Amino acid sequence: MITLYGIKNCDTVQRARKRLDAEGIAYRFHDFKRDRLSHELAQRWIDALGVDAVVNRKGTTWHKLDDAKRAGLTTTDAAALLAREPSLVRRPVIDRDGALSVGFAKVDEDAIVARLR
Repeated sequence: MITLYGIKNCDTVQRARKRLDAEGIAYRFHDFKRDRLSHELAQRWIDALGVDAVVNRKGTTWHKLDDAKRAGLTTTDAAALLAREPSLVRRPVIDRDGALSVGFAKVDEDAIVARLR
């Protein structure tokens, strides 16, 4: 089973969903705004991929954080922060039976889709 995690209004998430739909790849969409993000799931992603891969440091939510929170972000407190502020997650996160990928860069799109088939 494939689960695509993200925010429905995010351009990258919209592009990923459109591409998966066009390819006929079935998935379940988990919208962070509606369904939230659990601390446990965020921690699993961080353990598997690392903080740097999961946290979106380019978005507005990151830049709105105070300097102390940004500077002090560690593996131990990142999951709690992501659960409180799911907009900080680099999107989309795609989980195919436990195999995770983060992001949907145009340059990587074909390779990501191929792995999901």
